[in-house]
Amino acid sequence: MNDDIASSFRFPAVGGKKVTAAFDGGRLTSDGGVLLLTQAERTMGICRRLAACIADPRDPTRVIHRLDDILRARVFAIACGYEDADDLDTLRDDPGFRLALGKLPGSGAGLASQPTMSRWENAPTMRELARMLAAMIDIYCASYPAPPTAVTLDIDDTCDVVHGYQQLSFWNGHHGERCFLPIHVYDTATGRPVAMLLRTGKTPSGAEAAGHIRRLVRHIRRHWPDTHITMRGDGHYGRPEVMAFCEAHRVDYVFGLPTNAALRADPAIVTAADACAVKRAEEGRVILRSYAGTRYGAKSWNCQRRVVARIEASTLGMDIRYVVTSLAEGSAEYIYDTLYCARGQAENLIKMHKTQLASDRTSCRSANANQMRLILHTAAYWLLWRIRQKIPKAAAMAAAEFATLRLRLIKVAARVIETTTRIRIAFASACPDADTFKAVATGLRPVPT
Repeated sequence: MNDDIASSFRFPAVGGKKVTAAFDGGRLTSDGGVLLLTQAERTMGICRRLAACIADPRDPTRVIHRLDDILRARVFAIACGYEDADDLDTLRDDPGFRLALGKLPGSGAGLASQPTMSRWENAPTMRELARMLAAMIDIYCASYPAPPTAVTLDIDDTCDVVHGYQQLSFWNGHHGERCFLPIHVYDTATGRPVAMLLRTGKTPSGAEAAGHIRRLVRHIRRHWPDTHITMRGDGHYGRPEVMAFCEAHRVDYVFGLPTNAALRADPAIVTAADACAVKRAEEGRVILRSYAGTRYGAKSWNCQRRVVARIEASTLGMDIRYVVTSLAEGSAEYIYDTLYCARGQAENLIKMHKTQLASDRTSCRSANANQMRLILHTAAYWLLWRIRQKIPKAAAMAAAEFATLRLRLIKVAARVIETTTRIRIAFASACPDADTFKAVATGLRPVPT
């Protein structure tokens, strides 16, 4: 052990006794919950699927670290809060991580080092990355035990501020930053990630958005030919190319629609807005909502479509928001308040993906390497999502965010004791979440065959 690390230091005395400390406790890990991650990964096979998409030109007789193990170590580290590949240099001999990678805690080669991780982050070609993105959609579909009757997918982009003049970086006037605008797609009702695509920092055009949705829907339908798909997004995706594709391929949609003079002058909406304002004034309310529906066709559209307006009259004036939808059923209030507003949860999932898993750490020069990082961070998202699914529904953490899961279940100290015939992991006797930890470990245990 490094002498500097092992040297002792002092804390204030307690009960008249000196308190000294040193990092010489032996074979301990501060990430005992990494073993839950490895069980989750084995049940889903994420790293094996991703590794199969990348060509490995190495001489098999000289390989020390298999490619799937390299990816596995990187994904586990991200899930544990070590988003920087440099951290693998210090974690490579951590007994918890060694066990998670199927290695004995006290013998044999450690985990792959940071240079090895970085080489493989930069290795995949654009074609291989496309295969990996398709594999992530396969993982999403495989996460359902049977094809669902219907799913609603939320698509949105998010500002990812760049760290320099990187490939695909672009100045975005709305955000006031040089950034990427990666597209995130979620099955928001269940919190499942579907696809994450790195792209330049400008709003996607209608043709680009339609192309991404077309490839996504085509791949999902290979698994679920009869599942009804509804796409949901803000005004960036309410483009004629996107709506035309959805209508031609049995995909329903609910998209935000920017206001314009024609919508503001629509008789049905004007009448409803006037009635709402009068009623608010008569009843003396501070704020009052109402809803209206109409048929509208912009010049760039090839037909008229159903538009729903949310009208809000208040002491500050009138605020009207619009959505366009292919759904013929459902009241205007249901379409806007219940269906469209539910997409707000997707923004929470994006925030969790970015802030709690550091998926905006896209600091590589190469766009391919940054896309690879986005895929690895999404794989870490899947593992934490899987762990959360195994928490008993009555437990307090059943709906916890990933930062809470990491703090309470992953960052759990343990002593690893290796004998001739077995390995024993000793967790703290006073662990406050011992019952939940055991329930998750039992739930993730593979079924005997």
